[in-house]
Amino acid sequence: MATAYQHLSDYDFDSVPDASEMRFGIVVSEWNTAITEKLLEGACNTLERHGVKAENIVIQRVPGSFELVFGAKKLAGDKRRLEAVIVLGCVVKGDTPHFNYVCSGVTQGITELNLTYDIPFIFGLLTTDSMKQAEERSGGIFGNKGDEAAVTAIKMAAMNGSF
Repeated sequence: MATAYQHLSDYDFDSVPDASEMRFGIVVSEWNTAITEKLLEGACNTLERHGVKAENIVIQRVPGSFELVFGAKKLAGDKRRLEAVIVLGCVVKGDTPHFNYVCSGVTQGITELNLTYDIPFIFGLLTTDSMKQAEERSGGIFGNKGDEAAVTAIKMAAMNGSF
């Protein structure tokens, strides 16, 4: 039986608003760097394809995925007005409940930031069962979640500015 893979990063380029006047923050985990750097590269490339100048992308690295929430909060408080903050990390399930605690903490933290601040925080945390699944979602057969997070950030920033 053949399995058809859908490249989840495919999207209609013209459906994404012009982002040439927007500024974005990206907080990225240093844990699982082989994956998170690919997510970061995908996000930055996509933002730039939609007009964001490289100098209008503020990048903050944090040690691990649990620290992403604090890093995102610090970016939101940056004196330079950001339209959105993209959160990128990768947690691979292991034999202990650590995976559950980290994923739940980051999910709840990003939810709280979205409710507290007047800018969108975009959830780009890979939560996979294996490193192979993470690779498939960071530039592999399923696309790059960094690309998807950037498209979402632009659309949400545009929506936020229209109200």
